[in-house]
Amino acid sequence: MTPLPYSTLEAIQHLSSSDSVMAGLIHAVGPYEAGLRPAPSPFEALCEAVAYQQLSGKAAATIYKRFRALTDVNEALDPSAVLALPEELMRSAGLSRAKTAAIKDLAAKTLDGSIPNQDSLSPLTDEEIIEKLTTVKGVGPWSVKMYLMFRLGRPDVLPHTDLGIRKGIMQTYGLHEMPSPKMVIEIAEPWRPFRTLASWYLWRSLEIETNVSP
Repeated sequence: MTPLPYSTLEAIQHLSSSDSVMAGLIHAVGPYEAGLRPAPSPFEALCEAVAYQQLSGKAAATIYKRFRALTDVNEALDPSAVLALPEELMRSAGLSRAKTAAIKDLAAKTLDGSIPNQDSLSPLTDEEIIEKLTTVKGVGPWSVKMYLMFRLGRPDVLPHTDLGIRKGIMQTYGLHEMPSPKMVIEIAEPWRPFRTLASWYLWRSLEIETNVSP
């Protein structure tokens, strides 16, 4: 696993000192274990993100593996090859009609230059990347934020609409109901500029099922 382009130690120290509840969660979960998974291209990373939308990790991984097997798995995913795939073949891999359409649109926009390459995206802010990549049909802010967090290693990304994040906050902070996306943003304000790492710990909180609120 490739190291993150920022210090996880510094991030954990900041999160722990700025939020006592988050400090308790970090202690309960333990060391940060995820690293960076660089993608050969934004196209390939977003295809994977689309396949994973609204599915459990295991089910999504199976579907994406089947889809990936429709092209040469030893080479970077080729948008030309994907555009040439029959929709029925993609659907047989387990992709929904909407996800098939999204991946086709992503391939077309990559080929016509609407989707920049990795080198062109790197200097852009998180907000600029979200704006550019969400021009693809079926690629929303959540998918782009997953790309920013786990493929580009951006430190301050908050997927505030994510169900797992909202459940994690409800459980960790001892709330009686799931927080709204707006409330998630408010609760997360002290975590800046390391909201990516805080989000990872909230996802992990659902696995340990521990309420660490005072």
